[in-house]
Amino acid sequence: MALSLAISPCPNDTFVFHALVHGQVPGAPPVEVTYADVDVTNTAAERGAFDLVKVSYAALPWLLEDYHLLPCGGALGRGCGPLVLTRADRGGGPERADLTGATVAVPGDRTTAYLLFRLWAAGRTPRRIEVVPFHEIMPGVAAGRYDAGLVIHEARFTYPRHGLTAVVDLGEWWESDTGLPIPLGAILARRGVVDPQEAAGWIRDSVRRAWADPAASRAYVLAHAQEMEPDVVDRHIALYVNEFTADLGGAGLAAVEALLGRATDAGLVPQTSSSRATAWTS
Repeated sequence: MALSLAISPCPNDTFVFHALVHGQVPGAPPVEVTYADVDVTNTAAERGAFDLVKVSYAALPWLLEDYHLLPCGGALGRGCGPLVLTRADRGGGPERADLTGATVAVPGDRTTAYLLFRLWAAGRTPRRIEVVPFHEIMPGVAAGRYDAGLVIHEARFTYPRHGLTAVVDLGEWWESDTGLPIPLGAILARRGVVDPQEAAGWIRDSVRRAWADPAASRAYVLAHAQEMEPDVVDRHIALYVNEFTADLGGAGLAAVEALLGRATDAGLVPQTSSSRATAWTS
């Protein structure tokens, strides 16, 4: 029986899951894939819509009663954090990072990017937040529809061509403040439907196959990368598919615990019985 899998069309996800999606992982069941932005999968996971699903770490407090966190397959690392962008010609000088009166476009209200933004902007809440499809954020900021935009993934490599500049790199802010990597996207397995140990084995096998033969997934990755140039695709994969993709390890779990612990203390996410790392993979 096929399992339902939801991932983004981003190169890191398609690279990691290529072998699993294409039936190349021995012992793994067939999967039926849905491609969607993480804001969509966060909401769908609340309904239990998928057996395996990529979500934001920030969404875990709403999901862990129904899903296991898998220790592999997600996006977590260093130097890969979200950026807050404005137009290069926007005024403000030294006060440029004060977005108190601004309208800010964000990719989802339960994304890790937005949670990091809220922690960073504590006491300096923007006038208005608008949830905008990711691909519309940079053009919207460039056109003046939004004063600033919160972006992730390949936007790190492409924002200057839109005439934009970075107000803050939230990854740098997080790493300098905590010394920990940035937890962005997690892979969850539905409780009572998918054995988490088996699923972790399938995904690790898929990751190893991707690293062993990067060319095997090339056409698949590029087909879903849409307008992304091949060199941007390569940089994207190199940045977001790393040692934490194969295993979160102690540093990865500590990063997730720190993020949700701080968010809970700030009243930004609910306290749950599964809000400590010792319970997340059980």
